[in-house]
Amino acid sequence: MKAAWYENIGDAAEVLQVGELNDPNPNAGEVLVEIKASGLNPSDVKTRAGARGELQFPQIIPHSDGGGIITAVGEGVDQSRVGERVWIWNGAFGRAHGTCAEMIALPSEQAVSLPDGTSFEAAACLGIPASTAYYGMLCDGSIENQTVLVTGGAGAVGYYGIQLAKWSGASVISTVSGDEKAAVANDAGADLVINYRDEDVVAAIEDFTNGEGVDRILEVEFGGNLSVSEQVIKPNGTIAAYGSVAVMEPSLPFYNLMFKGVKLNTYLIYIVSESDRNMIVNGLNDAMSDEALTHMISESYALDEIIDAHQSMESNQVIGNIVINT
Repeated sequence: MKAAWYENIGDAAEVLQVGELNDPNPNAGEVLVEIKASGLNPSDVKTRAGARGELQFPQIIPHSDGGGIITAVGEGVDQSRVGERVWIWNGAFGRAHGTCAEMIALPSEQAVSLPDGTSFEAAACLGIPASTAYYGMLCDGSIENQTVLVTGGAGAVGYYGIQLAKWSGASVISTVSGDEKAAVANDAGADLVINYRDEDVVAAIEDFTNGEGVDRILEVEFGGNLSVSEQVIKPNGTIAAYGSVAVMEPSLPFYNLMFKGVKLNTYLIYIVSESDRNMIVNGLNDAMSDEALTHMISESYALDEIIDAHQSMESNQVIGNIVINT
């Protein structure tokens, strides 16, 4: 099979290779998927560059997300799955061979039935961005009639977060850093979009909510936004945080949060529980079946162009998802 891989950590142009590798075979409990599209996420470029430490395996085929068709099954997997269109989660998490190849063999439960009408490129955006948004927004149950704040609403996660919140019956506020990103958050369905570079975020939220604040925050930058979050979160509200790059070791205003009864949920989508994973998978498929999600695919590359794709991701100039068509 044709695949991309690396055997050392470093710059994309120096370590990424494309060539032929042996076809994988599904073991017991596994399926073999012909990959049609592989999703590129920030974690993929950070791992390749060495931000996650040394190599876990001698040779790594990158990328955890993807979409494709099951072509064979291992022992114990229902033969009827052959021919099924699927989306993939955790393809490269704790595994040597991810989705940036023409084929992948992985546990059957990590290849999820893809609803009709959803493209393979869209499927390659579900495992990390959409799943992160779903868990952060809905892991505690219904948000119907609540007011939620999505920080970074033009990001890959935030874009899905806005749509999922609207699908769930919530009112949505989103913060962004400029006019182009404001247009993206508006397109996703946000009821109020705030440019935090030009506007007083706290005042805008207080005005929109009549001073009540928000029930939930889907937080891309916990440390950097904490001074705002502690002011706008309602008593007994929840901050669901999946990132804090700008301030990686924030000082926590414990008593301010405690006296509001704020629940802080930090999470990593790769390691959620089995029950939470099932909730995410079923919920996302329901949302897609309801045609509640659009997918912001900004750039598509061929497998031979993987270096360009990684460099584009690292430029931090792309608004939306990047996929590799295999």
